Amino acid sequence: MEQEELKTDKDNLDSENLETQEQETETVEENSNQEENITYINAQLVEKLKNEIEETNDKYQRVQAEYSNYRRRTQEEKETIGLFANEKLVTELIPVIDNMERALEACTNKEDTMYQGIELVYKQLKDTLAKFGVEEIETENVEFDPNLHQAVMEEDVDGVESNKIIKVFQKGYKLGTKTIRASMVVVSR
Repeated sequence: MEQEELKTDKDNLDSENLETQEQETETVEENSNQEENITYINAQLVEKLKNEIEETNDKYQRVQAEYSNYRRRTQEEKETIGLFANEKLVTELIPVIDNMERALEACTNKEDTMYQGIELVYKQLKDTLAKFGVEEIETENVEFDPNLHQAVMEEDVDGVESNKIIKVFQKGYKLGTKTIRASMVVVSR
């Protein structure tokens, strides 16, 4: 009977050992699965963080570019505003220049002090306006440009190409790139 009890005890021990081994195997498999899950989750987190960092860098670079463009546009607007703030004053002074030119042409004695005084004031006025970006529109030996010139007549002239300016009735002026007053001209056919 002792042998039977020993056999039963041995069977029970074997059975318990087998169960313990199965439990240990399950625990090892669970730990292995958990490690795989943790590795998978870590990989996903790393990928997600990389994507977020790339998106943040992209947004940062776009904001930098927008700010740079904003600064450039603001600077250009300041320059334009500064240049064209004087436009009304310049348009009022252009007839004064025209009248001074007429006065200089009307003087017969170029040695007269009156002529010399008008000429000095005329030059000073033109130099001052030039400092603020006002320039006379070129008309000599130039092709007609409707953005700069206003054709009041057309004439046939021998030896002159068509669409060339042949005579100026009134000078034109630009303020920077903007035409303030177009030149009134005669154009060849």
